[in-house]
Amino acid sequence: MKLYLDTNVILDLILERKPFFDDIARIVTLYEIGKCDLFTSSVSIVNCNYILSKNIDKSTVIDNLKLLRSFCSVLTVSELEIDRSLNSNFKDFEDAVQYFTCLNNSCDFIITRDLKDYKNSEIPVLSPSEFLAYIKK
Repeated sequence: MKLYLDTNVILDLILERKPFFDDIARIVTLYEIGKCDLFTSSVSIVNCNYILSKNIDKSTVIDNLKLLRSFCSVLTVSELEIDRSLNSNFKDFEDAVQYFTCLNNSCDFIITRDLKDYKNSEIPVLSPSEFLAYIKK
């Protein structure tokens, strides 16, 4: 099962933001026991670096991103995803890029807390808590 982690849930994990941290940490545990593969995009990595660097020193940011890379594969964003995003009906360009990256890499789920931004998605879009409830069934 290929899970795409959106920028906001990665930040929840790295910053241990409550009350969201526990659910995304459980999803990482699912990866650790071989139940799923985790992915994000190169755009998310860059965005995380930018956001984290506003509040955390550079070496700590890099250490956190290296840790993230130890369990999360990075999908590249090509001109195909950019062009599809530019010509899409997404309100948010970045979300469009993330979506088309997921679609072109056959991700099974998008894990995000910004559900409304993916309302026309062909891929199931769930919050971490919704995903955990889904797999529990």
